[in-house]
Amino acid sequence: MNKEKIYITINHLDDFFGPTYLRTGEVLTLKKDRKNHYDDEAIAAYKEECRCGYVANSVSSVARGTYSSGRLYEKIGEEASCIVCFIKDDMAICELNSDQAL
Repeated sequence: MNKEKIYITINHLDDFFGPTYLRTGEVLTLKKDRKNHYDDEAIAAYKEECRCGYVANSVSSVARGTYSSGRLYEKIGEEASCIVCFIKDDMAICELNSDQAL
């Protein structure tokens, strides 16, 4: 059975290292950020051990056709991984590794 491909938007790249820090094809680690005071469904993105952004979770920041953090939150465990597909301005579009969704 083929699983649905899940795409996500990673935003706030400029708040960390900037979009030039990422490359297409790289694997990022996603970790639930349970201590985030602004978003109860926050998922941070890491390149190696460095936080580089967050999965978008608002109507104005989620790219069309991608999952929001809230929609993804219950579909993954504490950690998951994704592959960077596209980088545009202050965001990256990533594909969740197919074996990561619960």
